[in-house]
Amino acid sequence: MKKYKFIFYFLAIFLTAGMLESCVKDKLTTTYTLFRPVYKNKTAVLQSITSSTPQPLANPGKLFKYGNYIFVNEINKGVHIIDNSNPARPVNKYFIAIPGNIDIAVKGNTLYADIYTDLVAIDISNPQQVVLMKTIAGIFEKTQYQSGFIADTSQYITDWIKYQTTSEQDYLDNKSTGIPDLLFLSYPGNVSGGTKAQVSGISGSMARFTIVNNYLYTVGTESLSALNISNTNSPVLENTKYLGWNIETIYPLHDNLFIGSQTGMTIYTIANPVDPQFTSNFSHACFRDPVIADDHYAYITLRDIGEESPCRGGTAAQRNELDIVDISNIAQPFLVKIFEMAEPKGLSKDGIYLFICDGKAGLKIYDATSVTSLQLIKQIENINPYDVIAETGLAVVVADKGIYQYDYSDISNIKLISNIPIAQ
Repeated sequence: MKKYKFIFYFLAIFLTAGMLESCVKDKLTTTYTLFRPVYKNKTAVLQSITSSTPQPLANPGKLFKYGNYIFVNEINKGVHIIDNSNPARPVNKYFIAIPGNIDIAVKGNTLYADIYTDLVAIDISNPQQVVLMKTIAGIFEKTQYQSGFIADTSQYITDWIKYQTTSEQDYLDNKSTGIPDLLFLSYPGNVSGGTKAQVSGISGSMARFTIVNNYLYTVGTESLSALNISNTNSPVLENTKYLGWNIETIYPLHDNLFIGSQTGMTIYTIANPVDPQFTSNFSHACFRDPVIADDHYAYITLRDIGEESPCRGGTAAQRNELDIVDISNIAQPFLVKIFEMAEPKGLSKDGIYLFICDGKAGLKIYDATSVTSLQLIKQIENINPYDVIAETGLAVVVADKGIYQYDYSDISNIKLISNIPIAQ
């Protein structure tokens, strides 16, 4: 399990069994580790949202590139602001503490971020002294916890206290009592590339936020929301649509939104920006699924999810692959080619070059002139990448050991030019 995907560490379980003299019953003593949430009043938390000195990267997640800046989500903690005026010497300059934060987007001088179920708009015109401008409550679904834990949404969780507890239970010979229900938390896996839509900045491919013209579009696990951001500091929620379930990512191209879910890709037209309308769907078996697109094709990575069961009753054999789908007729997408991968996650495309974060196999760069016969140009194997934004000769990569930047302006001589490492 990679630390950029999950909010919390694995829980350690230690089981010891002691036999009683009785031949009928035994005792099972169980010691296990849990996390107890620390709540804080919402008003107090919102009032405390401000910029601070830079913090080291510990658990980076989503990327957003805007002008000379890179915004990086610190999972569940807030947002790093990195001055990338010189990509060879990026400077980690500020940190905005936002508990429960996973997704980000920027337009003009406004940063949009989730804070658990709510959305905040933050004026970053002076990054040394950011100002919270507006909060929209309840726009996102509740965080889902595998243990069934239900958070108190009238407050924000600002920390977790680790503790251990022990219980002793009777069990009959040749019977299993099972393992207690542990508090084990995860966030659904949530893609980039040059897009022809009039977007504000560029999101990574794992994004749930995207900006097109004067609208911010967000997806939750089941819904799509359209927010009018004509007044950037004062977003207005104008529409929310139910999409289905296990929605993961959103990607803009022209007047379309490509929405990735664990069971397929759905395309919505935003010809009327306030009222996205269903256009078509491409279905696949149940996998983690980011999607990007160009004028002719959509590129979808499907990743083996191991022992997880994100789809209800899903029993399909697991695969790791890249699916290329013809979208020349946007109303009738169809599969063109499948390429085997090792552990694919985020991806990005710049012109004919396709970048794929293939997990343990590293970062792969392909010549995609012919989508039926991709040509591998380079495979960078010394990193375990999660997401990538490739634009005009510069690739920004989030990986398990930090943020890497590669110069591919000379495709025959791709070079690592900088790295901001994870704090040890």
